[in-house]
Amino acid sequence: MTLRKTNNILTTTYKELSIQVSLSGLSFCILDTLHKTIESLAHKSFEQISSPEELIDQLDPFIQEHKLSETAYDKITLIHNNELSSFVPKDLFNENHLANYLKYNVKILATDFIAYDELKTASMVNVYVPFTNVNNFIFDSIGEFEFKHTASILVENLLHKAPKTLDSVMFVNVHNGHFEIVISKNSKLILYNRYTYQTKEDFIYYILFTAEQLQLNPAHFTLYLLGDIQKDSELFDITYKYIKYVEFGNSYIDYTINDSLAPIANHRHFILLNSF
Repeated sequence: MTLRKTNNILTTTYKELSIQVSLSGLSFCILDTLHKTIESLAHKSFEQISSPEELIDQLDPFIQEHKLSETAYDKITLIHNNELSSFVPKDLFNENHLANYLKYNVKILATDFIAYDELKTASMVNVYVPFTNVNNFIFDSIGEFEFKHTASILVENLLHKAPKTLDSVMFVNVHNGHFEIVISKNSKLILYNRYTYQTKEDFIYYILFTAEQLQLNPAHFTLYLLGDIQKDSELFDITYKYIKYVEFGNSYIDYTINDSLAPIANHRHFILLNSF
């Protein structure tokens, strides 16, 4: 969905900006479309804040620090990272009943604005509640933009770009305090879910529980790790202890990343890098 305003900018800047917001962190990257290069990328984590209203207190200085409002962009994308979403088969989707798709899965208010993303490469629609106050702030401080949900970008790009296989594969995309599981088979979505965790035991429990529910043998299927997880971490160690085939995924992008950014990019910012 796009929030538009009238402007007189006719010059192409060959720059696109993506900003991701959540209650546990902020991140952004800038793509140079002329040279097909990620020229800037940054992330800030913070102790999970209690409400979307507090996000602005973090977002305003973040934008000022990186001078994001001082540059013109050909396109701006705002990515909402929250648990307030649900996938709906396209054949069952009706734009007039958005709240009905969410009310049994997440807590929503009568005043909540509900949006949706249509996945182009899959017959699904992701219905979700965006951070409306963040939308308004970005519109006022930077300008016209499109907004999407993290789940839409994650699922669509994994189904479209990840290695094709007839076997079921699991992708685990790790954030500060939560992670998403995507299971696909032959480029078809089998499962998407999001879990919160505090300990490494929480982390592996949800992975093994999900595998058990889908009758996936931990000694047979491949698990690809994405997001904020490294090989020397406790999360990796405990995952490798219980899952035989564990690999790191990559960003699957067709543009380059500045050498100085490579250590913090690749699999760590899959959603951000695939938002363009």
